[in-house]
Amino acid sequence: MFCKVISAAILGLEVIPIWVEADVSDGMPSFNMVGYASVEVREAQDRVRTALKNMGIVLPPKRITINLSPADIRKEGSRFDLPIAAAVLMALGRIPPGSLDHTLLIGELGLDGCVQGVTGVLPTVAAAQEMGCSHCIVPMENAAEGETIRKIHVVGIDRLQDLILFCCTGMIPHSEKEFEKDGKNGIKAVQTREGTVDFAEISGQQMAKRAALIAAAGFHNLLMLGPPGSGKSMIARRLPTILPELSEEESLEITRIYSIAGLLPKDQPLIKSRPFRAPHHTISPQALSGGGRNPVPGEITLAHLGVLFMDELPETSRRTLEILRQPLEERKIEISRVNGRFTFPAFFLLVGAMNKETSILIQTDMPVAA
Repeated sequence: MFCKVISAAILGLEVIPIWVEADVSDGMPSFNMVGYASVEVREAQDRVRTALKNMGIVLPPKRITINLSPADIRKEGSRFDLPIAAAVLMALGRIPPGSLDHTLLIGELGLDGCVQGVTGVLPTVAAAQEMGCSHCIVPMENAAEGETIRKIHVVGIDRLQDLILFCCTGMIPHSEKEFEKDGKNGIKAVQTREGTVDFAEISGQQMAKRAALIAAAGFHNLLMLGPPGSGKSMIARRLPTILPELSEEESLEITRIYSIAGLLPKDQPLIKSRPFRAPHHTISPQALSGGGRNPVPGEITLAHLGVLFMDELPETSRRTLEILRQPLEERKIEISRVNGRFTFPAFFLLVGAMNKETSILIQTDMPVAA
């Protein structure tokens, strides 16, 4: 029997719909996966087989073929475990045909059948809504994140049995978790950083505070010079608190980036405060700009619509500093890889800090024009 369900892959910041096709037919017993799958995706066959066995469902001695379409897009991660299991169950007749029409599934499976969380749930649910899906089945620990997208029904499940129950009876598994409601978003937002800081806590340094206020008012870049301990880092860390509040669109955009990067806390379904990133001066160009075979956001993109603080600026390598040229001019950064060309947003307020002694040394070494 042949059947298929819909899932999604993430390339850069884009979500690509993926059809998970399953065919169970007579022949030599096997479990084959095709469709340009990475090693972790191919390992799903062992997780799915063992999870079904521990649920009391033994796969018949038949030829099982799984295809991830389109086959020219590389699939990575463990998010395809749940749709593969659903496609196999439907092909075996354990799930009614058509019960997962217009339903997108993502999730990782444990060997006992539990459904574990994955990254990139928010953009995946948003893409499911754009594709016209009516439901999106995600791990329970990611349900709050997915519920920030309205006009689509997000179903959180803890175990594979919950999926079978939903498909056979239409009943939605009850969650013991309670999420605080907050206005039209339906989810209470929390801060992006632990603890609270306030710009009013800064004592003295009137000129530096005035410069920070001007920078925040016009979203201008700022360079602070001064000896160690004069309060440069303290001012920089409190700069996001005097920036304008995020709009709903900006909040969703930042949350989307952090979700794909895997940096969204479980208890923080929606980011409502501006990000503050302070990478060490030894950071590599790849970590600053983002990279990898399937590029992920770097510090420049993680600081989007917030503050990027570069302490000990002269100690940062010249190659790393050159990375900042394009984002500061174009408010985006483009990364080219074998799999394609990716564009990440990078509109941030750059704050640099350097010691006064270092700045004097730099000025002394600079050539003087005749």
